[in-house]
Amino acid sequence: MSGLLVRPSTEADVARCAEIYGHHVLYGTASFEVDPPDLAEMKNRRAAVLELGLPHLVAERDGRVLGYAYAGKWRPRPAYAFSVEDSIYIDKDAVGQGVGKALLPVLIEQCTALGKRQMVAVIGDSAQTPSIRLHAACGFEMVGTLKSIGFKFGRWLDGVLMQRALGPGDRLPPDSLSTANTRARTLEDLVLADHPGGEFDIPSRHTS
Repeated sequence: MSGLLVRPSTEADVARCAEIYGHHVLYGTASFEVDPPDLAEMKNRRAAVLELGLPHLVAERDGRVLGYAYAGKWRPRPAYAFSVEDSIYIDKDAVGQGVGKALLPVLIEQCTALGKRQMVAVIGDSAQTPSIRLHAACGFEMVGTLKSIGFKFGRWLDGVLMQRALGPGDRLPPDSLSTANTRARTLEDLVLADHPGGEFDIPSRHTS
């Protein structure tokens, strides 16, 4: 299925993101939350991502948001500054329509452009095979399983850890001209330089 567009999210998208995420909280194991956050909290979470200079993206078709993805700090301590964790959530009615395959490569591309060197995925529940397959298709490798780390819906849930290098990974030290707190180019600069319209047309090969 074609026609997907990936772009930076706006505050107007947050209500739709909250709707998508709320379903996963109430009925799925992709999130270990049990109570859906309200709109104000979702706005705060998006603002926190943007304050870090990290991407927060949505994928839409015909003007309707079908999924969203963002990067966050892997851990808060300074030595982790060049590592990020990805999060991606797809509308329940759009699963299998290539939305994840559209979002995740753009997220990887933007984090690489920002000088990040490692991306980690923490996937709730070993049974989340679609998410595991998506990440594997985008270059992630399985690096561990946290056995029975969560309890939801009356059963114990694993946490699956996957990881991929960004750019040169650990082959080179971080660029001496850039640190975790100062970047030569902002995310907005990077987006506008490569995509003057601020949008990313996703070819049909990403939307199977």
